[in-house]
Amino acid sequence: MNNKFDELTKSMAQSVTRRAALKKFGVGLAGMALACFGLANKARAAQVRPQGYCQIHNTFSGHYYTGNCVDPSGCVGAPSADCPSGTAPDKHAKVDFGCGGLSYPLDTNKGCNFVI
Repeated sequence: MNNKFDELTKSMAQSVTRRAALKKFGVGLAGMALACFGLANKARAAQVRPQGYCQIHNTFSGHYYTGNCVDPSGCVGAPSADCPSGTAPDKHAKVDFGCGGLSYPLDTNKGCNFVI
């Protein structure tokens, strides 16, 4: 055990050029920054993607998606690429007026995701 400690202290006592020390410090700093930002973005993305259903607008000329995705359990919604605005739901769409009777119903056969 003593030998390993002695080897460690000897290696630390050896002279290192400024360039080599700055290079190691810079690589370590860059690695820490990448790790911090990478982990923060993944954790944030996991928290803000609720599951919901596409919202339908009913008119006299037909039905089409509004472009919004709504989570009926929390009554929150936002635009979603999963519900392209202006496209018609298929003829087997299951319509539900969630969130206390929304003015626009939800297609519970068409799941979607959105970011708040």
